[in-house]
Amino acid sequence: MTVQKTNEKTLIQKLDLDVYIQQFHTFLAREKSLDMKGDINQHYAYIQALSKVQFPTPPLVPNLDNPLRRIQKQAILSLDEIYAFVSMLSYFNTLKTIGFTQPLTAWIQGIDIPIEMIEVIGYFTQEGEINPQKDAQLHQIEQALKSNTKEIKETLYKLTHHAKLRDYLVDTQIHFNGGEETLLVRGGYNHAIKATVVSRSAGGFFYILPQSIAHLKEKKSLLLSNKEEIIYQYCKRISALFFQWERFLHFVNKEYDRFDHYQARVSFARAKEYQFIRPSQTKQIKLQDFAHPAIENPVLINMNFDKHIMLVTGVNAGGKTMLLKSMLSAVYLCKYLLPFQCHPTQTIVGHYKHIEAVIDDPQSVKNDISTFAGRMQEFAKLFQKEDAIVGVDEIELGTDSDEAASLFRVMLDALRQRGIHFIVTTHHKRLASLMATDKDVELIAALYDEARRLPTYTFLQGSIGKSYAFETAQRYGVPSRIVDKAKEVYGEDKENLNELIEKSTSLEREMRLKIAQIDTQLLAVEQGKRDLEESEKSLQEQHRKAIATLENRYNAATKKAQEALKVKESTEGRRLLTIAHKRKDFPSKALKHANETIERPLKAGDKVKYRSHKGELLSFRKKEATILIDGLKMRVPLSQVKYRGDIPKSKSNLE
Repeated sequence: MTVQKTNEKTLIQKLDLDVYIQQFHTFLAREKSLDMKGDINQHYAYIQALSKVQFPTPPLVPNLDNPLRRIQKQAILSLDEIYAFVSMLSYFNTLKTIGFTQPLTAWIQGIDIPIEMIEVIGYFTQEGEINPQKDAQLHQIEQALKSNTKEIKETLYKLTHHAKLRDYLVDTQIHFNGGEETLLVRGGYNHAIKATVVSRSAGGFFYILPQSIAHLKEKKSLLLSNKEEIIYQYCKRISALFFQWERFLHFVNKEYDRFDHYQARVSFARAKEYQFIRPSQTKQIKLQDFAHPAIENPVLINMNFDKHIMLVTGVNAGGKTMLLKSMLSAVYLCKYLLPFQCHPTQTIVGHYKHIEAVIDDPQSVKNDISTFAGRMQEFAKLFQKEDAIVGVDEIELGTDSDEAASLFRVMLDALRQRGIHFIVTTHHKRLASLMATDKDVELIAALYDEARRLPTYTFLQGSIGKSYAFETAQRYGVPSRIVDKAKEVYGEDKENLNELIEKSTSLEREMRLKIAQIDTQLLAVEQGKRDLEESEKSLQEQHRKAIATLENRYNAATKKAQEALKVKESTEGRRLLTIAHKRKDFPSKALKHANETIERPLKAGDKVKYRSHKGELLSFRKKEATILIDGLKMRVPLSQVKYRGDIPKSKSNLE
């Protein structure tokens, strides 16, 4: 267990999460490990439910494992130990009044506190003392102590203003020394007052306890002794009651820790405006707008890792190591349901049994080991693990890069067969070139701004990045002549390779930017299409309603006309009414005819409609049609071409 805690602490430090974890611990009611036993999906459901309500901050409670063991042995607990249990019971009582949603409601209401325990809660004040209002004898003692304290203060005040003692007083203050109220006096004070010396000051003065208040002190001591006896009797009775409910107290203590886990996470997330991400069953890490908690004003990370190996190359000091730490940190925080900054609906973090960070240089006199040998020890341990995610910074550190590239290429292949995923950073292109064609390897390039000559701390997936060693050296103050000489030594052919890598990265970046712009335009076009379709539906509905309204008016008018004809028979009126009926029926027949025409198959020469344009169909093949609109030929999707038949014009006179 100690080794596991040490490894956990080391991992936290390697990932730069130590300050974050320290801040989180300040939200806990008592110190505990980050691990929550049980189903993580259930824990997530409780945290989500708790996030929806406001709740009181739980009281600080010490670890009660030792008091619980002593209860089993029927020991008498101290008042502080008893009050710790009372604080937990009282807090759960308070939680029962809060309007939680499920599953919190069933859980909190299920913690049924016995009547005897509720009575014990009533014995205490909020300060953790026995309430004197509940005990007449204790109340009398408290009143007597207050009176005694007041009398001591008044007596000392009179002494500080006594004429005989004034010349011997260093000051007129009352000094607490050894728990006693004393006066600070010079030598010779015994000529003015009878007192006992409590101690001497650094300046050679005396702290004295006047005999005139000695009897008051004795009375106070007796009162305190009587009070302690009463409190002891309370502790004895309550401890005996706790022994009867020992199993229940064990249960409450465990549930308090569980709620403390939940509330600390929720309170921490609210304070920092962080989000919770439930670990996914898939072995994928997709970060959207992620920020490592150790970085102030970070460049947000957007990264998708759904393969076995991520190989990160590119500019020095360009954020490769921090990307590695961010990916592992997201996995670590999700494992313990700790919140962090991200886009919650677009972030996915898989669950891994083991998290390993091979980051530091192991070489030291103490370790008596070389850098490369230390790396080999770290990798040798991995062959005993499964279901792990491992971050390796500067993988070829400490040995010949070409030899190391071949060695690590084979080791990475073997380890990923064991279900181990890797995030690897490197400056050496040999390893990148060996793995570039592997479909299970994700290439990532850290980008560099040529114009500003600074890293951008952003990344491009699917590409190898240039290290920009010369530019970085110049940026940090190395003279230009030294850098130019180094370029000559480096060789023209290798510099050309770097330029090709740089151009490839730039072209891919431009291509992805253009694709993103086209996607945006396509979305706008699709939205326009949907808007037009909605407008068409709306117009059709308006047309239908207008026809229905006119028909209703016509029917009402003809009804009135028929009623009038019944009153006074007229041949001419009958004839005109027949004509009106014919005119009413014509639009329906015409529309029916038009619809029947529109539904027939398309053929070359048809008049057609494409979106809001009218034209002529020249030809069509499979899913594509060629149409003529305003003298322009266009190739468009056949599914979007509609036949536009000629609707017959209504006759002016249908008599």
